[in-house]
Amino acid sequence: MEIQNYTNEAVELLSQLIQTPSVSRDEGAAADILAHFTENCGLPCQRIGNNLLVYEDIDEQKPTLLLNAHIDTVKPVSTWTRDPFTATREGDMLYGLGSNDCGGGLVSLLQAYRLLRGKSTQYNLVYLASCEEEVSGENGFRLALPQLPHIDVAIVGEPTGLQPAIAEKGLMVIDGVAHGKSGHAAREEGVNAIYEALDDLVWLRDYRFTKKSMLLGNTKMTVTVINSGTQHNVVPDECRFVIDVRTNEHYQNEFLFAFLQKHMKKCELTARSFRLSSSHIPVGHPLVQKCIRMGMVPFGSPTLSDQALMPFPSFKLGPGESSRSHRADEYICVSEIQKAIATYVELISE
Repeated sequence: MEIQNYTNEAVELLSQLIQTPSVSRDEGAAADILAHFTENCGLPCQRIGNNLLVYEDIDEQKPTLLLNAHIDTVKPVSTWTRDPFTATREGDMLYGLGSNDCGGGLVSLLQAYRLLRGKSTQYNLVYLASCEEEVSGENGFRLALPQLPHIDVAIVGEPTGLQPAIAEKGLMVIDGVAHGKSGHAAREEGVNAIYEALDDLVWLRDYRFTKKSMLLGNTKMTVTVINSGTQHNVVPDECRFVIDVRTNEHYQNEFLFAFLQKHMKKCELTARSFRLSSSHIPVGHPLVQKCIRMGMVPFGSPTLSDQALMPFPSFKLGPGESSRSHRADEYICVSEIQKAIATYVELISE
């Protein structure tokens, strides 16, 4: 009955959050709702921008476990067949933007914190509801990080089908440019910037990194945007493109960028950031081992989360499925929330 009551509260809270738009960088109203809920529960809540930090006494003799999920959502796509900002319950399914990514994990972790509060556990517990995750914003997890107590390990409530994602691919976005010289297309003049870029683009398409991850597979490079030219009869003097790089744990972003610079013959490269590196936790970590004893199966996740910003071991474990994220008619199952609360409590309990 206790888990059922906490599940009912979680679904009601999630419904309020769905109906309160919280697209990245506009999470203030949703943060207000969460803050009000935690205060009504008697929990000490510190607000850091639109991030909410909850923890109580820290026993220095115990390791500290961070429970983290994000408040913000992506913008709704145009193919929704229902109002994305209306929480609609149909049987076991609760529809609404952010229900799966990652409202289910957000409310489940909070309820698990409440259930474990004051009970004997092997860990000090810290709960953080962070913002701007979907855009890796400056005012999200990075803003809250200096305010956290010392953290030994974290559980991130992203939708993983309640299986532990113990490795996560990193991300590096690179802007490339090739320069040419403009001229009239009808005459043999100018230097075509598109042709200047061709050999480098073909190399990017064909190159394969040698170090393969058992959990994450290969590091992958994809040219996703290309722009050049002004009109049909002008030889373009500039060709710009974007490379999306998804790294496994064997390659640091800084190393890969230097490697790419060395192999580009005609193009100049600029990395937007190096900070979103691949993350992983050893399979031998006690929390991962307990997941395995509970019947869960560790795997590697291709999607990025705030894990990339965590300077301590972490893994993703949450209700819902990643395949539902960022899609029209997003939903979470109430039964998934109930199972998540029970799973978190069992995992963290002694």
